[in-house]
Amino acid sequence: MTQTEQIKKLREATGAGMMDVKKALEDAGWDAEKATTLLRERGALKAAKKADREAREGIIGYYIHHNARVGVMVELNSETDFVARNEQFQQLAKDIAMHIAMANPRYVSVEEIPAEELEKERAIYIQQLLNEGKPQNIAEKAAEGRLRKFYEETVLLEQPFVKDDKVKVGDLIKAAVAKIGENIVVRRFARFEVGA
Repeated sequence: MTQTEQIKKLREATGAGMMDVKKALEDAGWDAEKATTLLRERGALKAAKKADREAREGIIGYYIHHNARVGVMVELNSETDFVARNEQFQQLAKDIAMHIAMANPRYVSVEEIPAEELEKERAIYIQQLLNEGKPQNIAEKAAEGRLRKFYEETVLLEQPFVKDDKVKVGDLIKAAVAKIGENIVVRRFARFEVGA
């Protein structure tokens, strides 16, 4: 396979820009697997740099489950209206709305969880561990692990994505930021379920 064909193939696989792909392949000695890893790492860096930029444009993504008993609306923001009209951005909004319908998170981010609720959960986990005979210092450390599990169950950005459970929703958004080139933020969501 020629270098041009390798660049084309990796671009199609990752959605990264041509120059980024070429540089990653050169840096990885034309090893596609290593180049993919480099692109992901560099994309995460780009996403982190864009995270503090204001995202005031966007769309309302929605999902209605096939039985019409669960529906979700999610506000997904971008920096520009141009990106909000982008097909990838709109698909991301639909995917996040579908994820919310299936996974039923309660909060967008860990920062949204009220401090009282976090302390209550932590106290419950510590007490459970003490009841199991663990010493106080071990119980406190182990409770942090159980809190991470609590985040995965209740916080959208911490949940494994329903279409690919190896990726968290937050990482899915970071990958989109790296690919699209603008900050992307889930502002809020509403989930409706008949009889809930």
